[in-house]
Amino acid sequence: MNAPFPAGDAGSITRVAGIEVGHFTDTRRPTGCTVVMAREGAVAGVDVRGAAPGTRETDLLHPSNLVDKVHGIMLAGGSAWGLEAATGAVRWLEERGVGLDVAVGRLPIVPAAVLFDLLVGDMRIRPDAVAGYAACAAASDVDPAEGNVGAGAGAVVGKVFGIQHAMKGGVGTASVTVDGVTVGALIACNALGDVIDPDTAQVMAGARTDDGRVLRDTRRALLRGQPPQPLLAGTNTTIGVVATDAILTKAQAHRLAIAAHDGLARSINPVYTMSDGDTLFSLGTGRAGKSLGMMVLATMAAEVTARATVRAVQAARSVTTAEGLYLPAMADLRG
Repeated sequence: MNAPFPAGDAGSITRVAGIEVGHFTDTRRPTGCTVVMAREGAVAGVDVRGAAPGTRETDLLHPSNLVDKVHGIMLAGGSAWGLEAATGAVRWLEERGVGLDVAVGRLPIVPAAVLFDLLVGDMRIRPDAVAGYAACAAASDVDPAEGNVGAGAGAVVGKVFGIQHAMKGGVGTASVTVDGVTVGALIACNALGDVIDPDTAQVMAGARTDDGRVLRDTRRALLRGQPPQPLLAGTNTTIGVVATDAILTKAQAHRLAIAAHDGLARSINPVYTMSDGDTLFSLGTGRAGKSLGMMVLATMAAEVTARATVRAVQAARSVTTAEGLYLPAMADLRG
């Protein structure tokens, strides 16, 4: 796998005060996990839109439920097996005294979501508790690497007409700041559909034509009557985290996660399919000491989600697996 690029001008989720990110990328095949950490705790929400999700501890984030803060979010490849990575994060945080005070100790709260990358290399290799622990050990508040790293190491986009016509996805991140308040997103894009430029509606990466040289444009191809290849449910999924240093209630965090999905709808088509488990978490650290109101925060959340999704394919690099599967990146088709 080639080296990923830095975040650059797009910003990153770690520009939100109180947020750290760490990746673990498995060198044996393209897979891995990514932790978005808030050691001091962050008010959290979640919104699951895809029909085939793989998640852990999402019910506790409902606004009517008791626990109002989490200490990290784990994103992982490996499908349902990858949920084990959250166990490693819990162990790492507990060893450092981070977590909910339960009188006899501190219990770290680490919800998780996974994507399906088992078709890229040896499916028996997937993130586990050791991988999750290593991602936490690597976490920092510097701009995280993007592309073929962490939860996006085995990500693929544009699989509607078969993975042989697909392209490499990955991890992307972005942030915006308005009046002293920052909202950032980190997205692991493994979409069934194409990735779309949210400003021009042009396809950036996704399903290729039979000769592999040109983007097919999945939406238009389906509308022309081209039949999709039969799909195994859950073999895709875009997952991510939106974070802000604004002050949020738990109900507002839930609404922020809902609003962030507008960014996926702008940058992926088709999205939220029966074969995707698209899930976004939200975090509010409160470190800015104020809020801009939900109208502005929701607009910022959707924007950075769309930008981070685009960054995921811009930063991706081509992969050829040991089994001979070649997945070109956006950079290969553009030049």
